[in-house]
Order: sequence, then structure tokens, then C-alpha cells
Amino acid sequence: KNSDVILKTGNCLKIMDKLYEDKGECADLIFADPPYFLSNGGITCQNGKMVKVDKGDWDKSEGIEINHEFNTEWLKRCQKLLKPTGSIMVSGTLHVIYSIGFAMQQLDMKILNNITWQKPNPPPNLACRYFTHSTETIIWAAKNEKSKHKFKYDLMKKENYGKQMTDVWTMTSPSKKEKSLGKHPTQKPLALLDRLILSSTDEEDLVLDAFNGSGTTGVSCIQNGRKYIGIELESEYIKLTKKRLREIKINLQL
Repeated sequence: KNSDVILKTGNCLKIMDKLYEDKGECADLIFADPPYFLSNGGITCQNGKMVKVDKGDWDKSEGIEINHEFNTEWLKRCQKLLKPTGSIMVSGTLHVIYSIGFAMQQLDMKILNNITWQKPNPPPNLACRYFTHSTETIIWAAKNEKSKHKFKYDLMKKENYGKQMTDVWTMTSPSKKEKSLGKHPTQKPLALLDRLILSSTDEEDLVLDAFNGSGTTGVSCIQNGRKYIGIELESEYIKLTKKRLREIKINLQL
């Protein structure tokens, strides 16, 4: 059913504002893999709006504050869109994840878990000045302290061969097959999204991805019987998402 998948191109802050006007508290799960903006160029946030920045316009200390302001603005909108039983999962590397966690605390969200995705096949450490980066963090949080979030404990235990599942998950990066229709620089493996979605939602629930990218969240939603809204700034990635969704819809004969 086409109505089960909605893709929107544009500024996620504006689109989420409009979504809240139209639908109110509608999301059962929000997944987000936000960008991080390093000090030269990128996007800034002024009065809750995203504005392009020219290279070298701001130094590093300003950069951190502006990045945090942007993270707070989009998280505020996610929090409004979440149902009282809903939850949000945000993935990131060390560049962005501490700001995300702090913003969640400032917004009085309830932090549920700090999931570590460990990659057994990380890119090599060329500088030889650090330990090799081989993990990403996913912070799982509920709307507020009163929230009664969903958690499919028994399903996760079954998937983990009858033992309680821990918060460290070892999974490889996306396979070549997952990137066969096109690539996104921060694409997540389908297995990761499957587990996140199956652990925290029921069939027919609505999942929102505020930074759609190549649409992996949407692919997982279709394959697992969830409804999906994806928001993406870059039209080329919306095109890639449509290609990926068409392919699996044909495979599923929908």
C-alpha cells in the first residue's frame, strides 16, 4: 500500500513542524542518524531554522554550540511527534553522540539504553595515533519520564538463543548487495534497523526517520510490516530510496 510509505524532501525542522500540525503525536518510533557538522562549512541553526554556512564563517567553539542548538531543535520536534508509548533511537559516532545525549537530558527525555554497534570489519586506522574506531552508539530514549515505551523482550531473547540480549551488538557494515542501487556515506546495515524496529514496535506502527539517507529504515519497515515516513534534504537520496523500495516491493510482490 503506497499510503504506508511517505517520503518528504526538504528541511526536517519545517517538515516535522507541519507533520505535528497535521497529525499531532503520531510516531511509534523515530530513528535518526543525524549529520555532524565539522567546523568548516555545513549548515547552521538560527532561531530554529536551518541556514547554510560559508566555509570559515565560524570557528570551532561557535561550531559546537551551533551544532548542539541544531540537535536540540530537531530533537524537540521528534519529542512532540512521539506518542506517549513511543520511543526514539539516535545513532552516531563520537562527533555527535554526546551532544545528542545532553540535548535529550535537557528536554527531559527518558534515556533507556546506550546500545553499542560493534563492527568486526572496521576501516583501518591510518594515523596510528588512536585505537581503531570500530563502534557506533545508538541512544534509545522515551518521550519523557512518564512514558511507557514498548520493548519486545521475549522476541529479543529468542533472537539471542534464549539469553537476555545485551546492549552490545556485533554486526558487519552494509553488504555490497545493500549498496547495489547506490551508496550513501553513512548507510546503516539492514540487520541493525531490523533489530531496532522489531525490538520497539508492533506491526502497523508508524516509524519516522528524520534523516532518511538511502532509506534503509524504510526498507526495514516494508519488510517488517510497519508504516514509514522518511524526511531527506537531498533529492538524490530520495531517488535512491525510491529505487530501493521499488526493488523490495517487487520482491515482496506487494
